[in-house]
Amino acid sequence: MQIRPLGDTGIDVSRLCLGTMTFGEQNSEAEAHEQLDRAVAFGINFIDTAEMYPVPPQADTQGRTEAYIGSWLKRRGARDDVIIATKASGPGLEHIRGGPRMSRAHIHKAIDASLARLQTDYVDLYQLHWPDRSTNYFGRLGYEHDEEEDAIPLEETLGALKELVDAGKVRAIGLSNETPWGVMRCLRLAETIGVPRVASVQNPYNLLNRSFEVGLAEIAHREDVGLLAYSPLAFGVLSGKYLDGARPPKGRLTLYERFKRYTSAPAEEATRAYVQIAKEHGLDPAQMALAYVNSRPFLTSNIIGATSMEQLESNLASESLRLDQEVIEAIEAVHRRLPNPCP
Repeated sequence: MQIRPLGDTGIDVSRLCLGTMTFGEQNSEAEAHEQLDRAVAFGINFIDTAEMYPVPPQADTQGRTEAYIGSWLKRRGARDDVIIATKASGPGLEHIRGGPRMSRAHIHKAIDASLARLQTDYVDLYQLHWPDRSTNYFGRLGYEHDEEEDAIPLEETLGALKELVDAGKVRAIGLSNETPWGVMRCLRLAETIGVPRVASVQNPYNLLNRSFEVGLAEIAHREDVGLLAYSPLAFGVLSGKYLDGARPPKGRLTLYERFKRYTSAPAEEATRAYVQIAKEHGLDPAQMALAYVNSRPFLTSNIIGATSMEQLESNLASESLRLDQEVIEAIEAVHRRLPNPCP
């Protein structure tokens, strides 16, 4: 397992990170613990969660994922051997604190609730799940400025995060679903008002959505704010299991209609092309897709997720897969022909 630095924090994380958003919905507590045990035994030391998980977000399950991780941490002990990342929700989910915001009061309430569920005194990486302001995220393209928005100033949000770091509740901070402007603004504030420097940005990145490369990849390199790639398999679409209208019984797209980001006709065309490349080279399509993400020089960690141990084992195997130049060139040819069908 490759180990990589998390920005300039002094924290080292595994190149594969275990994503947990199915824990409490598609996976039971026992299944969650089994996945966590296997991931750690394999060499993963990095576990990512969020206060809003599991997905789909619902009032009666909110926080269950963190609670499952907390019961595992309590049973296992050795807290310092693993890197735990969680996130504070942005606006839009009324069942969380009556509508979460990135204000000082909300940030403090969010971390205290997460720590209680996780049964720990601190989290290693605390991330802003999505911006408080109106901007481009979750597939939205074409920025439209809102002169009347009431966004919480980043100065207040980052100031609250500094208080959490100073109190020992958080070791490092990160962003998620963020834009180039947002990342650079946070970095500037770290320089000018003394708030913590962001260490990472957790954004979608996969063969169907390489939009991170447009503006954020250069920032990742030049500013040492690496990518934590989520949805590296595009909700499982890149495995090929949904081609030609197939809907496996336990598949996420089968169970939940809300997940449509990677189901367009252009997405199907591109997926078919990538699956064909894998077949021509004797590769598993999902492992090839993960290995491509693993190979990106701006990546800090690739967040894999699974609903079965079979899927987890397959995802873990991508760590040792190295794609030869012929495969890379074939992938790039498809990308040039069908660029970013699912931004």
